[in-house]
Parts: sequence; C-alpha cells; structure tokens
Amino acid sequence: MDNIHVLVLYRTRAEERVLAMLRRVSSRLVVEARADRDADKIDDLWRTVEVLYTDDPLPPGEGSAPNLRWIQGNYAGVDRWGRLPVTQPYVWTTTSGIHGHVAELALTLMLAFAHKFPLILENQKTAGWPEDRFERFEPYELRESTVGVVGYGAIGRQVGYLCRAFGMRVLAADRPEVLASEPAWKLPGTPSVAEARPDRLYSPTELPSLLAESDYVVLCVPYTPETHGLINADTLAKMKASAVLINVARGNVVDEAALIEVLKAGRIRGAGLDVYSEEPLPPSSPLWKLPNVIACPHVAGFSPHYFDRAMALFAENLRRYVSGEPLLNVVQKERGY
Repeated sequence: MDNIHVLVLYRTRAEERVLAMLRRVSSRLVVEARADRDADKIDDLWRTVEVLYTDDPLPPGEGSAPNLRWIQGNYAGVDRWGRLPVTQPYVWTTTSGIHGHVAELALTLMLAFAHKFPLILENQKTAGWPEDRFERFEPYELRESTVGVVGYGAIGRQVGYLCRAFGMRVLAADRPEVLASEPAWKLPGTPSVAEARPDRLYSPTELPSLLAESDYVVLCVPYTPETHGLINADTLAKMKASAVLINVARGNVVDEAALIEVLKAGRIRGAGLDVYSEEPLPPSSPLWKLPNVIACPHVAGFSPHYFDRAMALFAENLRRYVSGEPLLNVVQKERGY
C-alpha cells in the first residue's frame, strides 16, 4: 500500500519523541516536521503531503499541495481559517476536547470578582488595613448564585461542572443536541455529559431569559456569523446590574463598544475578558483602565501540556485515517465549527 505523507507544521519544530509517537501509529506514515515560520521554504514537501497538522490559520496556496486530503488544526475553533473550511475541499478536524483548562480561567475571573480581588490588590499598595475593610471587601459568594453559560460544548460543560462544585445554579444556552451524546474526544477526568448537565438548558433564541437570571455570564460559543455581536447593547440591557460578563470565547462575539459604554455607566458589575475584537488589545482601549474590568492577554487556552494532548488526539485520528474509520472532530462546514 502507498505511504501517507504527514506534515506537522507548528510554531516550533516538534520534538523527535512526538514524531516517533506518530510514526508508531502505522508503518505507512512518513512524518515530517517544520516550524511554521518556515512554511514558505518547504515547496518540496507540499507536493507530497496528504495530511497536515498546523497552527497556521492559512492552508497551502491553491494548487501547491495536490495530494492534500485532510487538515488537522491545532485549535478547537476554525474561525482563524475564516470561510476556508467551507470553500476548500479538504476534510478539516479540530482539537476540540483538550481545552477544559479554559474553564479554570473563567472560574478564576468569577472568583476574582466575587471576592473583589482588583480592589484588594489596589489596597495592597497602601500597605494598610482600611478601617472599613469588612464593608469594602464584603464578597459576593458564588454559592447559591447563578451562572449562565452561553455555548455548552466541551469547554462550557467544564465551566458548568466546576461551578456546580461551588454550589452554583447552572443555566446553559445551546442547541438541545449538546446533551444528547458524549463528545468525540475528552481528557481523562473530564465529566460526562450527564455529570455536567445544567439545571436548565435554554435554546439560543431564549438567550435573553438566561441573561436576566444570571449573576455571571460566561461566553463559550464558537465564533460564527450567527454569534457575531451576540452580546450587544440589547442583550447587555437584559443583564442584572450586579452581573459579571466573562468572555473566553472570541472577541467579536461581543459588541465591544456597547460593552464599554455599559461598563462605564455601571449598568453591570464588571467584565473579565480574555479575548477582544482587535488583538493584541490596543493601548488606547478604555478596557485597560476601567476599574470594573479584568483584561487578560488571550491566555486561557495556553497550557504546558497543550501540544502533547493535541498530538495524542492527532495520533488517534491518524490511526482512524489509516484504518478508514471516521475521524474525530470533523468540522461541520455548514455551521462553521
């Protein structure tokens, strides 16, 4: 049988131990690795590549990789590729299922607002205990509060599961099918769909009801034309004045100008943001200086274990590809994720 040429195109060149793991999947695999900064120097490889693993948002130019059949992306989302998954003939797959740690940052931001850590850190600069410390730093307990998770896929379910451990009521907004079956791939210790079932699942059209009930709103939706500007002046107006918005999805899910106005006016308690409409967030953005904002530099998805976890998923998908079995995490082109 013919060999299958595999190219791993990553920000840094993959270690030999990782490549060896991939090669052990099948003797038919011919695995090469390059750093993505060298993508324009591998014309000789493009002509033979059948399977591409990449964290580059753009696939090879049209006609330069005539044998390419499958692209495994390094991310859970496909918005970095724009409309390419729809317009290009390749099979596209993602690393969905390895990003549960994103929920940790979401919960960290919730705890920071609940226990007024921005105010506590500001007070630390004074090297003193204010006489009104009990009033000034009185927390909002997470227990018995309500979290609304918008997008209840792998990351959203992990958010809900962790929040339940803090004694919170969990609401979710998504299509009903997200609770119908287990995800294609998940890390050991990840809760099952049943274990992470929300107290109530709203349809996407019922988002205003979820917003009105929630003390914390956590955005975990994929970025698609349907979710562009999902959180805007109208939907922000549905939120409680005491509510906090957490965004670990994509920046353009939120109308940033509308959010800034709401935050300036104090119409919600605050926002914990890891993603923005323009990245890096420009120094001129008011979000840097608003006292009710915690602005993270898009780091929720980073982990020292990320590449190893991604390669384990890729190895399983390679096994399936060689055996003619269905691949995991195939992009539904009509939905854009």
